[in-house]
Amino acid sequence: MASVNPPRGMRDFLPAEKARRERVLAVIRERYRAHGFDEIETPVMEEYARLHAGIGGDNEKLAYNVLKRGLDAEAIRAAADEQADLTDLGLRYDLTVPLARFYATNRGHLPAVFRSIQIAPVWRAERPQKGRYRQFVQCDIDIMGDATPRAEAELAAATLDTLDALGLEGGTIRINDRRALDWMLDSFGFVASERPGVLITIDKLDKVGPQGVVDELAARGTTPEAVEAFGAFLLRPQTMEYHPYGERQIRKALPEGAPDDIVAHLVGIGEAVSAARPAAGAAIDGDVALTFDPFLVRGMGYYTGTIFELSHPSVDYSLGGGGRYDGMIGRFLGQDVPAVGFSIGFERIVDLLDDTTDAAAPAVVLVHDRDVPVGELLAHKAALIGGGFRVRLEQRTKNLKALLERAASDGYTSFATVGTGATSLDVKPLS
Repeated sequence: MASVNPPRGMRDFLPAEKARRERVLAVIRERYRAHGFDEIETPVMEEYARLHAGIGGDNEKLAYNVLKRGLDAEAIRAAADEQADLTDLGLRYDLTVPLARFYATNRGHLPAVFRSIQIAPVWRAERPQKGRYRQFVQCDIDIMGDATPRAEAELAAATLDTLDALGLEGGTIRINDRRALDWMLDSFGFVASERPGVLITIDKLDKVGPQGVVDELAARGTTPEAVEAFGAFLLRPQTMEYHPYGERQIRKALPEGAPDDIVAHLVGIGEAVSAARPAAGAAIDGDVALTFDPFLVRGMGYYTGTIFELSHPSVDYSLGGGGRYDGMIGRFLGQDVPAVGFSIGFERIVDLLDDTTDAAAPAVVLVHDRDVPVGELLAHKAALIGGGFRVRLEQRTKNLKALLERAASDGYTSFATVGTGATSLDVKPLS
């Protein structure tokens, strides 16, 4: 018998779970809009050449591509080795590349500094596993047209506020700058051709530790003098002093001589976020909920400056991230436009929220006898709806308990029974 399951890495959502997801999305949308961001929508597909322009990093390899219309079997065989000859479109693998195209297309209708919300599914040909899907929802906010630290600070403040509103207080943002990474690698003597591999290895620091990073770099055949200098920095003795986010923390985490403009940009972000989140409980140990991490890499090839990752003490993986991608829009527009974005990992956040954090609105199951006239039923239903309830009609069954248990699992909170000629309803809780 043929499988009736959804494709691997993709999921069906039953009504209660779908409603729960929509309630979480409503909180995210409301918080983003409160911070001055406006929602847009882009097509699920973009041109093949745009999705494979070398700016999407490894995600380009995971893109689902769409065959050109009208190809016959012979044409497909003839072009089998040249994918670009077979496809002209692809499903989006993130929301940033479509946003850059959207901005280039619609710039004349947008403000000088544009703050966007995109909440939509994306598709990647991943190897399915727990927490990793082939279709999943991304929740992005982006700011285009602002090159100052204010843009990063707005994104960070909005993201932390949204996490708080979802009941996940205590979130922190790790922050770095790709320019600082490039400067650091250059100062140690890594040549340009080695940088991609070096960054891949540095990204494993949390898993393999400093010595593991040094050993892997040496095994790669990376410039020995650079590996030695970098290893000495990684393994240097350090005092266990605590420094709040600011210039002192940043300079202490980097080799001596870090560029002043990069440090000033990072410091400015922290000062602005601190001013935006003065309320008690919005900071960690009284300080802004940012921490500088000189070894934060993030894999997207389009990042040009600040990069971030969102974390929460309840889990050991990130809940989102983003960064500055000032060079991307220029690819489409022919004119550089500063841009920076932050994406919340919606699927991971939904899994963290328990049922008490997103209780449903009042909902009633109206259990009726078979012979109750339709007009009476609908009149009772309309009265409940007018009172703010969500109402489902269910014909009484022999096993009323099973019927009510099923309704409760679907998110209904109350029930009432209706017989012929009933003039009023006794609404009771489902508990």
